[in-house]
Amino acid sequence: MWIVATDFLAVNREELGRWVRGEPGAFDWSPFIQHVCKIEGRGEPWQDKQRRLRQRLRRILPIDVHLPDPLGAPLHPRADALLSSFCLEAVSPDRASFVRALSHISNLLRPGGHAVLLGALGESFYLAGPARLPVVPLQESDVRDALAAAGFSLRELRSYAMPPALRTGVDDVDGVFFAHAQKALEG
Repeated sequence: MWIVATDFLAVNREELGRWVRGEPGAFDWSPFIQHVCKIEGRGEPWQDKQRRLRQRLRRILPIDVHLPDPLGAPLHPRADALLSSFCLEAVSPDRASFVRALSHISNLLRPGGHAVLLGALGESFYLAGPARLPVVPLQESDVRDALAAAGFSLRELRSYAMPPALRTGVDDVDGVFFAHAQKALEG
């Protein structure tokens, strides 16, 4: 198994590349990797998981989910699975754009491939330093409808209200969703 990572911003791709190469001063993902090892409960040393992850991350590519071919050209072979985390709703100015972005990323998946989406519910903005960036506010029903319109079969959708203790003031998020969907098999 190998991994292709994508990001719209060159600065983010460069930072991820620094981490993959183990360069000094790169973002430290070790607390997150340690947490994953803890919840997996296999007793695996986090350093081993980090080493394997770095080895499997083969490419870091630019992406624009508003293009029919988000990577600029078709991905060959197409992916078995993709993960999008708090991205599509942040780059979509409205629900129709969100649906189109889902349709576009489905082009990266093989027939029967899986999509795992994590995202914000009810969020209309987030702060990035002094910038206030708009977000399309989604409800659970919007996520369901968008996945269906983009040709996915919903396997599981869970949503959680944002507890007051986790509200930091950098956004107005009401909750989060976790969706597992599958691209249709081509007939």
